[in-house]
Amino acid sequence: MAPRAARACACGCGIYEVGTNAMFPGGSGVMAFLDYDYQDQNRNWSGSSEAPAADNGDKDIRTSWFTLGYQDMFNRAWGIRVELPYERRKFETTGGATGSEIVSLNFSGIGDIRVQGIYTGLSPDMSSGLMTGLKLPTGSYRNNDAYGDVDRDSQIGSGSTDLLLGGYRRFNVGTDYGWSGFMQGLLDVPLLTQVRYRPGTEFDAALGIYYNGWSIGSALVSPVAQAKLAIRGGDAGANASYPVASGFERLILSPGIEIDRHPFKVYADVEMPVYQRFTGNQLAASVLFRLEIGYMF
Repeated sequence: MAPRAARACACGCGIYEVGTNAMFPGGSGVMAFLDYDYQDQNRNWSGSSEAPAADNGDKDIRTSWFTLGYQDMFNRAWGIRVELPYERRKFETTGGATGSEIVSLNFSGIGDIRVQGIYTGLSPDMSSGLMTGLKLPTGSYRNNDAYGDVDRDSQIGSGSTDLLLGGYRRFNVGTDYGWSGFMQGLLDVPLLTQVRYRPGTEFDAALGIYYNGWSIGSALVSPVAQAKLAIRGGDAGANASYPVASGFERLILSPGIEIDRHPFKVYADVEMPVYQRFTGNQLAASVLFRLEIGYMF
């Protein structure tokens, strides 16, 4: 998979979403994949440091993402990918009838579908690729209780149609062909919005290195290390939290492992923020988890 859109949530409850080297197109054919991500946002941050929990009415956001995907490379130059996310969220915040109760809300549903075209004709070995497409407003932004305790930036869907522009490149590291690297980036620009809420424009990038000289039987095993950067602007509109609490910068270090045993490809990592800067008070996670399983037809 090439880079994908970061799932919407200005308070940082979107999982960081670019693809992994294991899922980059390597030839013509069809791949189906399942992606699982999880994070528990239980720490209040303001600026570049942790802040007192009392400064934030939101207390905890636990989210699981399940994404089904389909990628079809028609030939060595052109392809398409469609991703259908499903999200399950537990949201604890201050509100209720008195406005000062701690309420716990559980909601789930289909998220914002992404459709992208892929071009890999920049080099004969498909080591470079470009993609462009749309994030569609299929996810609900109306999950709420009687008191309206769930803000727009904590909903499953953003309600916006976004333009996605991205690219990636794989490369060898030095003269040792056991070591390789990759870099990738994705720009997510909201174009059409609904109900007085425009999510912030977001740029995600990653730089990774991996070793592909290990094997267990017929399976190729590659340890991976990545640095991931996310920069998101503030939301806009009458239903946005900007400038009170939206927009962030985040740098994540991510050790992981890839296993390739045709027709299966598996990737797993642990993602640990090492630098975060949030506008206002926003909930942040201390660790994120990811698992991808792909099947080549």
